[in-house]
Amino acid sequence: MTTDASTQLDTIFTALADPTRRAILAMLLEDDMAVTDVAEPFAASLASISKHLGVLANAGLISQEKRGRVKWCKLEPDAMRDASVWMQAFGQFEPVNLDAFERFLEAELDTNA
Repeated sequence: MTTDASTQLDTIFTALADPTRRAILAMLLEDDMAVTDVAEPFAASLASISKHLGVLANAGLISQEKRGRVKWCKLEPDAMRDASVWMQAFGQFEPVNLDAFERFLEAELDTNA
């Protein structure tokens, strides 16, 4: 993976790490929305939501367009393709049973102590 691709993945995962931004993306799955409509269901200021939108736009997950005096937001679903491909590579492994793994580690530590 190139440094540019790695940096882009970092930017996307950073954007997706915040629950407010994930909620915004879910809202934009339905349709394009004006910034004021995006902000409406949140108990945050318009400035705060605008910052979240800026992070999403910087990651390429959304695009913003000014139509008249209104700024509109649109989901860019192809932006998550690289992240999705990267995550799917891990699907080839069996799910890890963390409880069993913890018991194994405890047993190993007791044996080596």
